[in-house]
Amino acid sequence: MELYTPVLVLAALAALFAVGSVAMSAFVGPARYNRAKLDSYECGIEPTPQAIGGRFPVKYYITAMLFIVFDIEIIFLYPWAVHFDAMGWFGLIEMVVFIATVFVAYAYVWRRGGLDWD
Repeated sequence: MELYTPVLVLAALAALFAVGSVAMSAFVGPARYNRAKLDSYECGIEPTPQAIGGRFPVKYYITAMLFIVFDIEIIFLYPWAVHFDAMGWFGLIEMVVFIATVFVAYAYVWRRGGLDWD
């Protein structure tokens, strides 16, 4: 149990700091609210009123999924970059195929209008 004592103390201090920061912001922070601050923010455009449980456009979900897909694909480049010398030609050919696949997906999304913000 001795080995875990510093970890538990650090976790308790981190939790205390997080809770304390939120609590102090409620006491110390300014309490001047106006309509603009309380209004929802949607990427710089005026928010549209929707009924409770209103439907979101599919565009939001497609954009989020595209970000996740391309972000995960880029993560696969890090191990390749670290062991580039050890893999030789095999690693180079595999990465060219991988990047070509990513480029084909990017071109497909671009062609279908998935990157248009209108």
